Amino acid sequence: MNPYVTGQTIQMLREKRRMTQKQLADLLYISDKTVSKWETGKGLPDIMLLEPLAKALHVSVPELFSGTEIVNQNRTGNMLKTRFYVCPVCGNVISAAGEGAFHCCGILLPPLEPEEPDTAHDIIVTPMDGEYYVRMAHPMTKRHFISFFAAVTAERVTLVKLYPEQEPETRLPAKGRGWLYAYCNQHGLFRLPLRREQR
Repeated sequence: MNPYVTGQTIQMLREKRRMTQKQLADLLYISDKTVSKWETGKGLPDIMLLEPLAKALHVSVPELFSGTEIVNQNRTGNMLKTRFYVCPVCGNVISAAGEGAFHCCGILLPPLEPEEPDTAHDIIVTPMDGEYYVRMAHPMTKRHFISFFAAVTAERVTLVKLYPEQEPETRLPAKGRGWLYAYCNQHGLFRLPLRREQR
């Protein structure tokens, strides 16, 4: 990842907003020659200009650095639209009520795309005493393990972190309909509908 904003990114975002170099320069109280120098790689914006530059281009500062524009379609904050992000270096897990730009260990994290469970990642859910007992027949070695289970309903996200050599099982609150997620560190995110009549 480039450690600083690039001229290509500035130009791409400016053109996407149908702005001229002069219009962008006027918003930042600088000359259009300065913007031209940035875009042609003959100069870099001062660090004090990064926040105003991001604001003028209608992006966040992380988006400005990454050159990737994130549009969160979940304006109402519906938890059923929760997205998960996992750092491949340290294993940090981030959940957000919609897409965002998240970095960890210097890496821009992509949102995980859930798949339906396969035979190697079958999730067994049993209602028990007002909760869901969730388990999987899955290895839990240091190289291959289930990193977390999560139950997501319209009101809440309940995430249980797991570690190697632990059993791949947990209990989650049975609070309405939603989604059950399981994340395998080698094969990604799996999801199935969560409802009271689970097997």
